[in-house]
Amino acid sequence: MAGSLIKIDEEIVTSAVASVELGGSNWDSSYDVYMVKMSNVEIDTASKYIAMRVTESGTANTTTNYDAAYKNLRADTTFNNSNYTNLSYFYTINNVMGNTVNQTLNGAKYIFNANDSSEYTFFTNEIYAFSNPAILWGNIGVEVFTSNSSVDGVQFFVFDSGNFDNGTFTLYGLKK
Repeated sequence: MAGSLIKIDEEIVTSAVASVELGGSNWDSSYDVYMVKMSNVEIDTASKYIAMRVTESGTANTTTNYDAAYKNLRADTTFNNSNYTNLSYFYTINNVMGNTVNQTLNGAKYIFNANDSSEYTFFTNEIYAFSNPAILWGNIGVEVFTSNSSVDGVQFFVFDSGNFDNGTFTLYGLKK
């Protein structure tokens, strides 16, 4: 895949911010598939979820059009499944994060049909974290934004208040 990913936008967090947006005015609609990469993401408040919404015309969509299904991979117990319909966000990882040293999130999401206003926008989710309590946790799964609209980016935020303290968020287009 080397050479196939074209960087469109990047946000590097080094001090507290409430949300991170990728795309918007930097969105390049010439791609069919996009990838969002997250590296060393840390939050400032324990026991919080990291969530994501799509943006349309640069504004986060807060409607209840977010459905998802995940396989939760855990180091401390057996794997399990989770699914959600009609939420106003996607879970970036389906477990709460901590705010102590080395409790970080990493992973990638692929985005499909974002530019086609006659189709739903689909995502794959491949996320792993050392989370709260301090266990290795991962999610693989699928997500769908159930609105026929053009998506021009994503917004990450700490659900129910909190900030990102560290991390790199990068949006790529996948070259045809």
